[in-house]
Amino acid sequence: MPGTTWRAGHQVTVEVPASSANLGPGFDAVGVGLDIRDSCTVAVREGRGVAVVVTGEGEGTVPTDDHHLVVRAMRRAWEVLGVAGPPSLHITCGNAVPHGRGLGSSATAIVTGISAAYGLWTLAHEGDGRLDLDVINDLAADLEGHPDNSSASVFGGMTLSWLDDRTGRDGIPHTRTVRLTPHPSIRPHVLVPDAQLSTATARAVLPSQIRLADAAANSARVGLLVHAMTADPALLLPATRDYLHQEPRRPSYAASMALVDALRAAGVAATISGAGPSVLALAIDAEQAALVTSSAPAGWRVVAPGFADTGARLVAAAGG
Repeated sequence: MPGTTWRAGHQVTVEVPASSANLGPGFDAVGVGLDIRDSCTVAVREGRGVAVVVTGEGEGTVPTDDHHLVVRAMRRAWEVLGVAGPPSLHITCGNAVPHGRGLGSSATAIVTGISAAYGLWTLAHEGDGRLDLDVINDLAADLEGHPDNSSASVFGGMTLSWLDDRTGRDGIPHTRTVRLTPHPSIRPHVLVPDAQLSTATARAVLPSQIRLADAAANSARVGLLVHAMTADPALLLPATRDYLHQEPRRPSYAASMALVDALRAAGVAATISGAGPSVLALAIDAEQAALVTSSAPAGWRVVAPGFADTGARLVAAAGG
């Protein structure tokens, strides 16, 4: 909507959870929100220019100007909405999601930026700063390139996402998402190494073709995964068997795959989290949870965040 009037003093604060994608066979389609949250406050200021303050993860390493991913996502959202963004912004990011570890940090930043942009836009027009999660889901999946992480950050819980044949604003593909609630007995643990691995590097080693037998086997496990995650956690070990992406990437995260192999041999449903190198372990009782914690190699962090009950949320909005 052209002609948006931005006022100095308008500001919003949003919180967005981390995510773990794939869960084994659900490549580029299945994700879960994890209750590790980035927080970001965006304020309209007088003058011109963008200032970004980052604390926590990425502090001192990520850009603090227009090149910051949150800023780029905001600009793209306003472009799609058909408005010119405010000429001056002050952005404060408190980051808890580890970067380059397979926990959806880029998707979290993208969802954060789009949510903040949408919240400021509705604040300027309607005074309430509300979010439209379906619109945010479309924009985030388009920017991220695949919806598994972004949809889990938008909605929380467990998400199944796909692109349908329709397009929305600015020709953006329409992302459809079903949100499910994970079974309460499942306790997600994330084992995080010190090493990083970029998603681009991890995707570059994937084969362009797969065997029909592997595709059929993977399809069966995805169906089982949905049932196990929501109704019968005892089936999580076979349900998290992957036939598509983890083995081709084994050389890229050999230590992570060794940990996955060891946990699975002990009966724990463990997978590579997203593009890696973190490992997601889905413990179903206290004994498995203790085993996961004790299995962490030296120098690895173990986090047991729980699933995110909610996704992107506006926690504060104020007018000038």
